[in-house]
Amino acid sequence: MLTDAHCRAAKPKEQLYRLNDFRGLYLEVKPNGVKAWRYRFKLGGKGSWFALGDYPAVSLAEARDKCEEARKLVKQGINPVQHRQLERLKREEDSANTFETVAKEWLALRDWEDITKKRRLDMLERVVFPSIGKLPVRDITPAHVLDILTKTVKRGAPTVAAEAKRTMSGIFELAVATLRADNDPVWPVRKALPANKTQHKTALTTAQIGKLLNDFDNHRCGYQVNFCIQLMWWTLARPSEAAEGEWAEFDLDAALWTIPARRMKARREHVVPLPSQAVEMLRRLHAISGDRTHLFPGRDDRNRPMSVHSIRQALKVLGWSGTYSPHGTRTTGSTRLNEMGYRPDAIEAQLAHAEPNSVRRTYNHATYLEERRSMMQAWADKLELWKREAANDKG
Repeated sequence: MLTDAHCRAAKPKEQLYRLNDFRGLYLEVKPNGVKAWRYRFKLGGKGSWFALGDYPAVSLAEARDKCEEARKLVKQGINPVQHRQLERLKREEDSANTFETVAKEWLALRDWEDITKKRRLDMLERVVFPSIGKLPVRDITPAHVLDILTKTVKRGAPTVAAEAKRTMSGIFELAVATLRADNDPVWPVRKALPANKTQHKTALTTAQIGKLLNDFDNHRCGYQVNFCIQLMWWTLARPSEAAEGEWAEFDLDAALWTIPARRMKARREHVVPLPSQAVEMLRRLHAISGDRTHLFPGRDDRNRPMSVHSIRQALKVLGWSGTYSPHGTRTTGSTRLNEMGYRPDAIEAQLAHAEPNSVRRTYNHATYLEERRSMMQAWADKLELWKREAANDKG
């Protein structure tokens, strides 16, 4: 058996020679002075050499450990040379298959509208990618996942954490199915955080409605946020429907807004009557953004619509985020319109809530438009009244 002294003392000769240690381990001394560890093995009746690294970078003890690992492979009928090549290819493949790469592939496979995919990608870029986006998907552990979810909940976004958990699990499911990961690391920590319970905010009082609208009028936010909030209240459209509205959807002369099915939650076209206040505002807005696709172009990319997040940020600045959410406009509108005596069917039609009976749905669409036009004009007039009353109370 060799000693470290033997290895250090070995001098190069004109011809390559090898010093035998034991059990197939040799120190190969080359004419140029390089000393390299080699393991001699036989598999299938054929002898081969397996490189274990150069001395002294790989010590004698380390060479013996590596030799033992290779010997175990040979006992299993595995060629250590081929095994090393496969492992290297696997590492290269794993490095190429980062979580971000698989996530974008998973998104591309979803049968979703482009705007929905963009929203989900935005969440991943904000919440998930900074932590694990560049890691090989196979190397991500439950600890990584739990860290992301915990941080998101601690900053007050349990709904976002729940969405991140579902999304990550879907991405890992694809990775496992395509042999790029061994398991879903979300599964062990899926119940580590309390279940997210959606907190439905109560409808605003008429005084609160007036104060909210006045606060937006007096807030130095961009005109887009203010106009978008007004459009939401005048029409009771969903926040995304208003924020992502396109000029091609509007007929201001007929005072109608036709939201195409692709942008509706129920994937059905929705016709919205516009009160005179909305038409007046939209005509003024057209002079500003009428040459663009969207009513409210994005701040960073003028070819994209503004983000609903801009409204949420304004609400936070104004101190309304704990009392009112953009979607709460619809809850408040439904409550107050019912109090004003309007028929529930007409209110539901205005909110684009699905009518399960197809015959009744067609009838409703045909008969409720004029009723809704009158209702929404009265609603817009009430909003103006509540704003004036709130302003007078403040004065």
